[in-house]
Amino acid sequence: MSATVEAAARAIRVSGGASRAAWIDAPGVARIDRVSIPEPGEREVRVRLEGSGVCGSNVPVWEGRQWFSYPLEAGAPGHEGWGVIDAVGESVHDFTVGDRVAALTYHAFAEHDLAAHDSVVRLPPELASVELPGEPLGCAMNIFARSDIRAEHTVAVVGIGFLGALLTQLASRAGARVIAISRRQFALDVARSCGAHETIAMDDHARIIERVRSLTGGEGCERVIEAVGMQWPLDIAGELTRIRGRLIIAGFHQDGARQVNMQLWNWRGLDVINAHERDPRAYVKGMRAAVSAVASGALDPSPLYTHRFPLDRLGDALEAARTRPDGFLKALVVT
Repeated sequence: MSATVEAAARAIRVSGGASRAAWIDAPGVARIDRVSIPEPGEREVRVRLEGSGVCGSNVPVWEGRQWFSYPLEAGAPGHEGWGVIDAVGESVHDFTVGDRVAALTYHAFAEHDLAAHDSVVRLPPELASVELPGEPLGCAMNIFARSDIRAEHTVAVVGIGFLGALLTQLASRAGARVIAISRRQFALDVARSCGAHETIAMDDHARIIERVRSLTGGEGCERVIEAVGMQWPLDIAGELTRIRGRLIIAGFHQDGARQVNMQLWNWRGLDVINAHERDPRAYVKGMRAAVSAVASGALDPSPLYTHRFPLDRLGDALEAARTRPDGFLKALVVT
């Protein structure tokens, strides 16, 4: 078992006080209660959380699936936390009390959480007042790295949510020509602000393909990033990828099996990349890259945090992530 998983498993370990945490008792049911402040283990730090992002992967837990057990542990499934270290384990020498950090934890819908010392990224002074949910930004950086996007490429981003908007920003700043595709006009406007050169409404399958072909001289795109997590956008993404192009799967396909057009993929000789990481070390590497990118100005996620909720309105935050009202990209839950 990794140190990160051990930290998650011990997230309710008793200390000398109490703080607030959110509990999801059943699908669509959240409450706030007092819990014991967790005590860091030998190689752990405790973070007094300032907030956590709400991830799209939290939505199935909120909606309910047969494989989930309720109630969840206090603070779960929050994993996009940031805050200030207020206690360190006896063998931790690379962080001190008072360090402001982004952390990969698993009970971050709370006022305190534990993290392995090697799952924490220090935030530099220039980010002292910046809200920084490190895990989703690190995810974007890892996907971008695996996409191998170059200045001469035309890149289609299929799906402009928070992740798609970040990838649009990264690709355009790398000099690529970006075509953003989304069903929401608001999202297409955001993509333009992030540097997209062209935007296309995700409505008619044939019309999208025809438009992209007209923009690429009939060739299709060197890189296509699918960032929705549904069958139809995955089908579209394959169709838009040119011969010997690269199709990057960034969408989180969590509601069942998918079919792929293997005949098309074979004929075009596509490189298909599943850009989801599962090694915590890869997550943290991406988080470090994200912190550096935000600090240098190479990445600016702040306009993409469209909704903020206090901890006692976690249910409203999760409902917003589920229903995606007009103007919604990303919700933060702040403590």
